[in-house]
Amino acid sequence: MKLVSKLTLVATSLALSFTAVNQQPADATTMKYAFTVNSSILSGTGSFSFDDSNFSTEPIPTAPVQLLNFAFNNDPQTVYTQEDDFDYPTLGPIVFPTVAGNSSIGLSYLFNNKIDPASSYEIAGYDFIVSNQTFNDAVSYTPIPEPATLVGTLTVCSIAWLTSRKVKLAKKDA
Repeated sequence: MKLVSKLTLVATSLALSFTAVNQQPADATTMKYAFTVNSSILSGTGSFSFDDSNFSTEPIPTAPVQLLNFAFNNDPQTVYTQEDDFDYPTLGPIVFPTVAGNSSIGLSYLFNNKIDPASSYEIAGYDFIVSNQTFNDAVSYTPIPEPATLVGTLTVCSIAWLTSRKVKLAKKDA
């Protein structure tokens, strides 16, 4: 009888977790992504966020980046933000949907070196451009999950682990 009540608890917990994780597609969501630049001359990491309800209705839809932080690995103290983009504040960095590649979005971010303004950098989707030199497929993107998704996943995994332990103990006692 105890096993039935515990299985009911597990099923209810799973249903609540999936309800909390699933959102209606019409809801506006702030999407967060981490990105990595890895070229033969420079590498670095960063993150950005944008509101997915702000995509334009143009043939290639774009959305403005709300928050961006990027630093090169060789100079982690120098942080580049959305305000360093050439077009800021008029346009600033943007994201756009991509057709090919591992990520569903790409970043367009053009900025100067803070120490040597004669050097410019551009992140154009999966390409990284240093002055006039292009490094194809040098940029990769990884979505950063929302906290509710992480909590739901942790809850489901914990309950599954506890349930499997109880089942094993019940089989051992029988």
